[in-house]
Amino acid sequence: MKNWIFLIAALLSLQAHAYTGKELREDCQAAEESFAKSGRLDPRASAGAARCVGYVEGFADGYAISDFLAESVGVKLNAFCLPPGRDLSYRLVRAVLAHLERQPPNPEGSTATLVAGALAKTFPCTEPLEPKK
Repeated sequence: MKNWIFLIAALLSLQAHAYTGKELREDCQAAEESFAKSGRLDPRASAGAARCVGYVEGFADGYAISDFLAESVGVKLNAFCLPPGRDLSYRLVRAVLAHLERQPPNPEGSTATLVAGALAKTFPCTEPLEPKK
């Protein structure tokens, strides 16, 4: 039993840092190039570009679910508010790249923290957390 617990803990710790900030930067640069060439992402052209878009969109979707669930118990997260639009994938990639350009070449910390910081700076919420009295 102890061996199973150790193995599971080891695997979970490896997954936590499986996607580095450097890899995220490289993948998102490939995605930006793909968008610049054709105006859309061709997932067959670059696996890295598809990984960037998938990661960033998945992060945004996960946040939307968290925000929805938090609101169901009366809490508003308000970390970032994504605008509607057909070019949202491109705007998410640009937000992450702009944020990464202000980071060291090999940023430390989780990619989730980097993406959260990028989206919070680029897409701040204009609605206050507290309702006006």
